[in-house]
Amino acid sequence: MSPLFKAFTMAPQIVPVETSGTLPKQTTVVVIGAGIVGLSTALCLAEQGVPVVVIEKGRLAGEQSSRNLGWVRKVMRPPVDLPMAQLAERLWAEMPSRVGDDCGFRQAGIAYVSGTEKEQAVYETWLESVRGSGLDSRLLTPAQIADLIPGSTGSWVGGILTPSDGRAEPTMACSAIAKAAMAKGAVILENCAVRKLVTTGGAVSGVVTEQGEISCDQVVLAGGVWSRRFLANHGVGLLTLPLVAAVLRTEPMEGPTDCAVGGADFSFRKRLDGGYTITQRGALFAPLTLDHLLIGLKYLPTLMAQWHNLRVSFGREFFDDLALQRRWKAEQTSPFEKVRTMDPPVNQALNDEAMRNLIAAWPEFAKAKIAQQWGGMIDVTPDSMPVISKVKKLPNLTLATGFSGHGFGTGPAAGALVADMLMGNEPIIDPTPYRLDRF
Repeated sequence: MSPLFKAFTMAPQIVPVETSGTLPKQTTVVVIGAGIVGLSTALCLAEQGVPVVVIEKGRLAGEQSSRNLGWVRKVMRPPVDLPMAQLAERLWAEMPSRVGDDCGFRQAGIAYVSGTEKEQAVYETWLESVRGSGLDSRLLTPAQIADLIPGSTGSWVGGILTPSDGRAEPTMACSAIAKAAMAKGAVILENCAVRKLVTTGGAVSGVVTEQGEISCDQVVLAGGVWSRRFLANHGVGLLTLPLVAAVLRTEPMEGPTDCAVGGADFSFRKRLDGGYTITQRGALFAPLTLDHLLIGLKYLPTLMAQWHNLRVSFGREFFDDLALQRRWKAEQTSPFEKVRTMDPPVNQALNDEAMRNLIAAWPEFAKAKIAQQWGGMIDVTPDSMPVISKVKKLPNLTLATGFSGHGFGTGPAAGALVADMLMGNEPIIDPTPYRLDRF
C-alpha cells in the first residue's frame, strides 16, 4: 500500500453530547433513532412545546449521520424533491441562530464537471426540467471551470454550478441540534434499543425498549438502515437496500477551491478544519445480503442503469446479516442490541480509486496526506427518495427513513415536515412524493 493511504481507519466522532440516562414512563412523541432526521424532528417538536423522547440503540449520530460527505445540495435533485432541498437550504442557513452554535454550514457552491458530451447533456436536461423553480444553477464552460476551480489537467466539456449550494459539518451539526433540542425540553437516550411497538386497539400507543416500556401518542421511526428490519417484525414492508460508501479526509492543505466539486469518479469538498472530504462519487460497495435476493427485482431499472457503479461482493456480510434474527418478541434481545452501530469496513480499493482519479484531474491533491478513512452504510429506496409517511396498518406511526444518502443535507427539512404531520399542521412542503405506498 502506498504511504499515501496509511491512514487512521475509524468512523468520525461527533462533538460530545451529554444525554439522559433515564427512560421516562410516558411522553407525547417517541422518536426511534438519533440521526439527523430524528434529532431535527425532536428539535421542531421541542420548539413547539411538545414533549418528545429520542431513543437511540447506540450513540447519537453514530452511523450515517456522522459519516456522510456533508453536502447540502439542490443541484440534480429530482423536480419533485426540489422543494425539500430548497427548504433545507433555508433551514441550514437559519440553524446557527436557531441552535446557538455553528453547524459548519457554508454556502460555497457545488459544481459538477463533465468529461463527455453525454454527461453534460444530463446536466442540461436537468436544468431545463427545473426552470422556473427559482434556482441559481447555471451551466459552466471549460473556461469558467478553469477560473472557478484552477489547476485542473482534465479535459472538461463543461459542467454545472449552483452557487447557493453548500456543505455543513456532520460531526458538529448533529451535536448542536441535539443540545438545542434538549435545552428546549427534549429527552435523548443513547444505548437503549427499541425492541417493539406497543399497540392498543390496533393503534400504536408506545414502545418497548431494553430498559422498559414508554407510552406515547405518536411514534416516529427514523432508524436508517435498521428501519426495514424493525418494520418487518410488525408485518410492514419497506423497500430499502444497504449500500456502502467509502470516504476519506485529508489533513489541512491548500486546495483549488472552497466550492464542492464532483466528477464522474471522484468528489471533494473543503472542511472547516482545512482538509478535504473525498470519495469515489461514481461507485458504491454492495455487499450482498438476504434482502438483495428478496427485493432486488424491485430495483431492476436502477440496477440496469447503474450496474457499472456497483462493486458487488458475496462474503462475510451476507452471513453476518443472516445471523441477525428477523422476528423477535418484546421480551427478547433484539438485533439492535446485538449490533449497536453499523460500522462497515473501509473499501480500500474505492478510496484508492478516488485519490487516483482526483489527482489525475487536479494534480494539487498529490500532496494530500490522508488523515482518516471510514465506511458508511446507506439505506437506498428504488427511486432514491425517502419515505416520510404515515403507516395505514399501524396508526400513530410515522416513517422518516430511506434517505438514500441524502438525509444529512435534507435532514432539517425532513424533521420540519414530520413535525407538521405529527401535529396535524399544514405541511411545510407537500409530503405526497414521499408516501410509503408509492412503491
